[in-house]
Amino acid sequence: MSNTLHLLRNVLQNSLDSTPKRSAAFFKTGIGDYAEHDQFIGITVPTVRKIAQHFISLTLEDLQCLIVSSINEERLLALIILTKQYSTATEPHKENVYQFYRTNMHHVNNWNLVDSSAHLIIGAHLFKQDCSILETLAASKNVWERRIAIVATWYFIRQSELEWTFKIAKLLHNDQHDLIHKAVGWMLREAGKKHEVSLISFLSEHAHQMPRTMRRYAMERLSKEQKTTVITASLS
Repeated sequence: MSNTLHLLRNVLQNSLDSTPKRSAAFFKTGIGDYAEHDQFIGITVPTVRKIAQHFISLTLEDLQCLIVSSINEERLLALIILTKQYSTATEPHKENVYQFYRTNMHHVNNWNLVDSSAHLIIGAHLFKQDCSILETLAASKNVWERRIAIVATWYFIRQSELEWTFKIAKLLHNDQHDLIHKAVGWMLREAGKKHEVSLISFLSEHAHQMPRTMRRYAMERLSKEQKTTVITASLS
């Protein structure tokens, strides 16, 4: 362990501003649940982000030690630092960060980890490039890889490029996992903010096949009349 990483872990221990129980309350950590593997020490996300600002130059070797940690806050910290490094990196280091993320994707294994990083690294790196890896991830048996596939398109949405969001949403629209229902519905809602007509067109074709939660998230910003039109069209 490097001196910097040792210092960082001391900072984490001295920055506890919650409790493990309160931190874990946002996740299903029971036996057999999706976050059964996760441990929490009790640091809020705003505090993790503040700590990240002071360790932005952490090496990939030290980040590797954090990303494999059983402690959720340590993995989250590693990912936040990676997103900050990626946003200001030279092209060669962007590629290094992207490959690091790909190699360690099995450690991006909770919804908070995916949602804080997938669009800012995977999405940002694939924008205007070959995005076929998203289709591969969407077909994965691993729920986190499937969530990465759809959340990565949030970066595209922010650039008003919606094609891949709808493409991945179509692949996942009848997924069995509630975390995918929420993520797909969320990204569809975000796409609708950019182009409502495209969202309505997509929902008119697929809403009847969507799980209730996905459909509810996706249609959240539509008017009552628009929702009725969508449901009627999807059933015809």
